[in-house]
Amino acid sequence: MPRNVVVAQSGGPTCVINNSLRGIIEACRGDSKTFGSVLAGKFGIEGVLKEELIDLSASPAEEIGLLRTSPAAGGIGTCRYKLKAGQDEDFARVVEVFKAHDVGYFFYIGGNDSQDTAFKVSKLAHDMGLDLVATGVPKTIDNDLGDEQFTLLDHSPGYGSVARYYAEYVRQANEENAGSCPADPVLVIQAMGRKIGFIPAAARLADPEREMPLQIYLTEAGLTLQELGENVLRQLDEDGRCIVVVSEGFDVGDIGATKDSFGHTQFSASETTVAQTVTNYLNSLKFPVPGKARFQIPGTDQRNAIAYASVVDLDEAYNVGRHAVQIARREGNGFMATILRDQGSLAYEAHYDKVPLERVAAKDRHFPRAWIGETKIDVTDDYLAYAQPLIGQDWVSVPTVNGLARFARIAPKLAPKKLSGYVPQTYRPKL
Repeated sequence: MPRNVVVAQSGGPTCVINNSLRGIIEACRGDSKTFGSVLAGKFGIEGVLKEELIDLSASPAEEIGLLRTSPAAGGIGTCRYKLKAGQDEDFARVVEVFKAHDVGYFFYIGGNDSQDTAFKVSKLAHDMGLDLVATGVPKTIDNDLGDEQFTLLDHSPGYGSVARYYAEYVRQANEENAGSCPADPVLVIQAMGRKIGFIPAAARLADPEREMPLQIYLTEAGLTLQELGENVLRQLDEDGRCIVVVSEGFDVGDIGATKDSFGHTQFSASETTVAQTVTNYLNSLKFPVPGKARFQIPGTDQRNAIAYASVVDLDEAYNVGRHAVQIARREGNGFMATILRDQGSLAYEAHYDKVPLERVAAKDRHFPRAWIGETKIDVTDDYLAYAQPLIGQDWVSVPTVNGLARFARIAPKLAPKKLSGYVPQTYRPKL
């Protein structure tokens, strides 16, 4: 007998997250002997806890198809609600909801915290007598899933598009800086990436021949604010201008940082920013040229600007979603779908595999030290060889209506509730 499906998303969205969702939905719809109704947790695991399950059968194939170029998580929503140790009632509630809706398959799209949730839910379900197949689907712009040898997962869907975004963004910023340097010789650009340097590293893709006066500051390089200032002054002496790409996690001291419900620092919601602090410090120095430093901070557009999406990333996000369904059907419970690079091929090619959830759950992959340049303000050509194929060659084609992008419209129809109301544990008033 077919068993019903729940798919959910967690964490920060990406340009391509909806394409993994599309891959899962279309693959499940194509195998009605195995998979029954496909439901989606409205706003991730929170929707499961509240029994707010979107009935995706209410959305026609045309709208599901449009998920390909619908960015962020507007289709079914995402969340930053983490199921942690001690939240026994939450875990039990997830299983109770799955039992009530005859759910036999659970697909969770997200990063390492999401894979940890999928792993814990799969174990508890079996302990509570529910035959559940839980499968993880990788997603993160930070590219911090997997191991530093890239044997578990070569890269996460979402990274190729944010890397392409920064390649284009820095190229455009260089044109601005080159034309306005008599007044604004230094441009500071803050990149996402709390402690993992894959996103700021992508700035080098804008200038692989190293012709721009570009400096890249990864958190992993361990440089100080004073050293940054000395480097910038040296660049100004040589070129009269300088572009500084700095990770949001670069150590500039206390900036009043706040944390999200995952326990991750939210630099974009802090009292000040790294870019502002760096700019203020630079402007306290005596420049060898006229003018001052200024800064720019790309916001959440770096993870949802569909016009900059990598076609390679879109295709791989879709394929890894479909592959997750194959894993669930053929291999059973407790795996995450993976993308691995074919070794020895002249051109970039990838294939899809699997890894046990416990090997990636709640584990960070750091930017390899070997890929940090000798100056510590650049990355190596080995990184460029890794990242260049991921950004693709072509511009994405986005359907439009009246000159505006046409995004998917997922019908908000919810499956009928079968249980009493529930308030997630961390939302309850503390006694």
